[in-house]
Amino acid sequence: MGEIVKLYVHPDRKEWMEIMSRSKAEESAQVTEIVAGIINEVKARGDEALCEYELRFDRARLDSFRVSKAEIEDAERLVPEPLKAAIAQAQKNIAAFHSAQLMQPVMVETTPGVVCEQRQVAIESVGMYVPGGNSPLFSTVLMLAVPAAIAGCSRRVLCTPPGADGKVNAAILYAASLAGVEEIYKVGGAQAIAAMALGTESIPKVSKIFGPGNRFVMEAKQQVTKFGTAIDMPAGPSEVMVIADDAANPDFVAWDFLSQAEHGPDSQSIALVESEAMAQRLENAISSHIADLPRREMMLKSLSHSSIVVLDKSEIMDFANEYAPEHLIINTADADALASRVVNAGSVFIGAFSPESAGDYASGTNHTLPTSGFAKCYNGVNIDSYMRKITFQRLSKEGLQALGGTIEIMAENEDLIAHKQAVTWRLNHINE
Repeated sequence: MGEIVKLYVHPDRKEWMEIMSRSKAEESAQVTEIVAGIINEVKARGDEALCEYELRFDRARLDSFRVSKAEIEDAERLVPEPLKAAIAQAQKNIAAFHSAQLMQPVMVETTPGVVCEQRQVAIESVGMYVPGGNSPLFSTVLMLAVPAAIAGCSRRVLCTPPGADGKVNAAILYAASLAGVEEIYKVGGAQAIAAMALGTESIPKVSKIFGPGNRFVMEAKQQVTKFGTAIDMPAGPSEVMVIADDAANPDFVAWDFLSQAEHGPDSQSIALVESEAMAQRLENAISSHIADLPRREMMLKSLSHSSIVVLDKSEIMDFANEYAPEHLIINTADADALASRVVNAGSVFIGAFSPESAGDYASGTNHTLPTSGFAKCYNGVNIDSYMRKITFQRLSKEGLQALGGTIEIMAENEDLIAHKQAVTWRLNHINE
């Protein structure tokens, strides 16, 4: 089993950083160069370049990028009723949780006559990227489009790659329609990110781009920020950390471990356990359950840079917070106590019956989360991701008189005399 997943028993703290190291995408310099070329081509040739890239990468020959109403209606007929019901339940829960995040305006009179206010204002145009391929992520449609609608973003654009037949996965179209997305375009990869960032004849330029993707998509998101387009967060391969005590069901932990490996060959799973006996039970469960899974060969690549780490209980949360996992599952008798000590994580799953799958699909939290340790400084997508907070202030004559002297002194001592005079002249006018 050691050849499938690494086992570390009470490693010295000096070894922790090596154990925590993420999978590094190969040929990163080449990816950067390829993506830069795609962006430049889309910038120079617009739709013409998109057509060429769609034929080259998705093998789709397209006459039009925009998904028609007829295609959306066809998709609704193609999606099985049980899946429709599941998507609707997930949509309801995601909407409930994200609606609760809306903030009321903040208004404070900081000094008599000086009133400061903060208001949330939606980003007007947002772009959402949804991967297709072997795993068309219709769940991601909900995670991105539902909060965008609740926030009030007036233009919501979705790009997703078509199949070789030029059609978009029916479940993706159904979820988009349910979430109120009207502009859906058949464009994938780095070219889709470039199109939304720069604008083409068919696809509008947006102010902020959301969504996951492969390393080409992630590189494109990073590169288009230099054109004034914001992104949700930097991201790398998906990851999970599971904390399990000796009483945890090893099968539960193994399935959480394997669920993450299912995301892709660069994904990483780490289990933190308190004894070698639990480590052995977990190793056995992983080995047993992976045997018949359809994605076994790909998952083995993920498991080759995954690990089980035996630590003293006193060390576990130090290790977890240093790693800053995208997903953190706490499957212990004292899960609430450990959860209260979490300071670095994208999303936390508390207790034996809280699998990562719940957050991935339907609990209501968002599954678009920071990876690669970025949970130390970024949060996952939420309602604020689609908003800007604008501040306002109103000073009455009395307010300026009360605060004016402070402003004059500060401006003069920063040698910004025009700043001072902007106050002084008003005060003189009031006193005339």
